[in-house]
Amino acid sequence: MELYKIEKLIEKYFEATTTVAEEETLREYFSKESVAPHLEQHAPLFNYFTKAKEESFTKQVPLKPRMNYLKWVSVAAIAVFMFGLYFYQPTLAPVTLADEYTQEEIESAQEAFALLAMNFNKGTEQLYHLEEFEKTTNKFLTKK
Repeated sequence: MELYKIEKLIEKYFEATTTVAEEETLREYFSKESVAPHLEQHAPLFNYFTKAKEESFTKQVPLKPRMNYLKWVSVAAIAVFMFGLYFYQPTLAPVTLADEYTQEEIESAQEAFALLAMNFNKGTEQLYHLEEFEKTTNKFLTKK
């Protein structure tokens, strides 16, 4: 084969545009003893691929079954949770407000909640203006 064709094939090979037949031609050329001196640098690459095809792995790979401990641990955890949930008996006595708090404490808490509700309502009144602003801007944004 002409040296010019081999050089073109090498260019195509490094541009990744060669076909399988052209790559085989390159492998055959570089496996010969007479390689052009300026192309000797590419010979190890193609010879490596030829040798790598012939290699095979002969060592026996031990295959032992993989224990799936995570699955069994999660099943055991769910079983313990369900067991505890089934046998759980709450023993809470009914509690009234009068037992724990004085009348003054209850009234001061009610005043605090009333003040909180009043301030919350003031804040929500301002949201009406925000909704109107959003409606108006949406009218302009959706117009085409």
